[in-house]
Amino acid sequence: MVLKADNSEKTVNASVHNSTGIIELNRPRALNSLNQEMIELIHGALAAFRDEDSVEQVLICSTSEKAFCAGGDVRAVREAVLEGNLAAGDRYFVEEFNVNDELGNFPKPVISVIDGVVMGGGLGVSMHGSHRVITEKAFASMPEMAIGYVPDVGFTYFSQRVTTPAIATFLGVTGWRMSPADMLWAGVATEFIHSRDVGAFIETLIDDSLATALATYATSPAEPSRLASYAEQINSTFGAGSWKLIDAALDAYGDREFVAEVRGLMKNAAPESVVAATILFAANRDADSLRAALNNELAVSLHLIRRPDFLEGVRAVLVDKDRNAVFHPATFGEVDEQTYRNLLSL
Repeated sequence: MVLKADNSEKTVNASVHNSTGIIELNRPRALNSLNQEMIELIHGALAAFRDEDSVEQVLICSTSEKAFCAGGDVRAVREAVLEGNLAAGDRYFVEEFNVNDELGNFPKPVISVIDGVVMGGGLGVSMHGSHRVITEKAFASMPEMAIGYVPDVGFTYFSQRVTTPAIATFLGVTGWRMSPADMLWAGVATEFIHSRDVGAFIETLIDDSLATALATYATSPAEPSRLASYAEQINSTFGAGSWKLIDAALDAYGDREFVAEVRGLMKNAAPESVVAATILFAANRDADSLRAALNNELAVSLHLIRRPDFLEGVRAVLVDKDRNAVFHPATFGEVDEQTYRNLLSL
C-alpha cells in the first residue's frame, strides 16, 4: 500500500498495517509544525505501539509534499506567553521533550521518512529513531538563534554523539542549512532514497521488510557534503565551551573566508541565545543520558520563553516576518553567562 495525503481533521493519523505502526504528520498547511495536539497524539500512538506485540516497527512520515516537520509551533507558545498563560508554554515543552525521550528509548525500530524540510522539533521526532531516511528534497537546520531561543528536542545531546562536539555546536549556533549529503555526513540521517521512490519504499517496508526496502531503494546523493569540506575549520574554532572563546578563535583564525561565512550566518542571531546555546552544548557533552540532556535543555528553554528576545524573535521571523528583530542584550559582551551556568549547575 502507498500512503496518500489525508484530508481528515486529525493533525496526526495513527494506524497499523501488517506489523508496522504508522504515525502520519497531517498538518500540511503549517508544514506540520508541532502543536500541543500533535504532541499528545504522537505520545498516545507511541504508547499504543510500544505495548502492542503485533507491532514490530514504527514508521513516522508526512502527508505534506513540502515538509516532514518544520519545527515546533513557537507562535502558539508566544501567544500563550503574551496572554500571561506561562503554564501552557511550559506544558508544551515539557510534553514535547517527553516524546523526544520516549523516541530515544523506544524498544522497537523507528523509521522516519523525510522528504522535505525538517527543522527544530521535526528533528526531535526523527533523529532519535533508529533510521532517518531522507531524499534529495530533504534539508535540515536548527534556526533557533534568530528567534531568541536555543537548540532543543535533544539536539544538543544527539548531535554531539553522531559528530564532533565542535561541529554540533557549529550547527546549533549558526543555523547552517544541511543538505542531504550534510545530513548523512553529520549523522542526522542514516539512509538516502530518491523522492520518486518514497511511496514504493514505504509500501515495501510495510508489505515486506525494512531490510528489503533499503536493499531495493537506498542510494547516495549526487552532491557532496559542503559541511564536510569545512570540518577542519569548524573543529579548529568551535571546540570551546563558551562563546567568548569561540569568538576569539574565529577572530584569530587564518581562513577569513570561512570566518566571514560564519559571521554572515549569524548576523540575525540573538546574542543571549548564542551565549546560552554554547554553554548548553558544553553541558550536554557530559550528560549521561538523553533524559538528563533534555532536562538541561528544559531549564534553559523555560527561562528563555520568559525573556523579551523570544517574543521579539518569533515576531520578527514568524509573525510579522520582517526579519528585523531588535534583541536585548544587543552584544555578546552584555550577556550574563553566569545566569546559564547557574541554570545548568555548572
